[in-house]
Amino acid sequence: MTKTPEDAWELICEFVQDAGLRRHMVAVGAAMHFYAEQLGHDPDYWQMVGLIHDFDWEIHPGLDEHPIKGAAILRQRGWDEETIRVVLSHYTEGTGIEREKPVDFALLACDEITGLIIATALVRPSKNIGDVSLRSIRKKWKDRRFAAGVDRDHVTEVTADFSRTCFDGQLDLWTHIGHVLTAMQAEAAWLDLEG
Repeated sequence: MTKTPEDAWELICEFVQDAGLRRHMVAVGAAMHFYAEQLGHDPDYWQMVGLIHDFDWEIHPGLDEHPIKGAAILRQRGWDEETIRVVLSHYTEGTGIEREKPVDFALLACDEITGLIIATALVRPSKNIGDVSLRSIRKKWKDRRFAAGVDRDHVTEVTADFSRTCFDGQLDLWTHIGHVLTAMQAEAAWLDLEG
């Protein structure tokens, strides 16, 4: 049976209690949905992958276990091998699963940048992602102490990989960040970033 974003959300509700981690996965799901539409792929499927990619982080909060042990849970729950492969591809260093398909490259390109965008929204007095501009994200990007966990070099590298694989090298970093912001703004209520 094909899984849906609703199935993904059920999985998240079961395994993830932390509101920040839930918000991150919703953000990645929103960005993935956006890019699936742009690239002519199944938006529900891409969103579902974005939603579940870190579902086991709370129970396996180390890269020695995540997402490998999460993959075992997905298998037990009847998730298909292709979806599991995509999830494993977002940490090639630990899983040995290389990125091969557009969905793999999109997932990694959308993953970490959402953290900077969420942090930028949360420091605004309104806490409303609708008030966040690309200009304000650029300012925060330059201050490496802000959202220090977001590895700017890694974001740049995986965005370039995504651009090369899916956009003939025509997707630049700031256009990508703008797309992710737009996708997240469309899900402001679900992200609990409406102010």
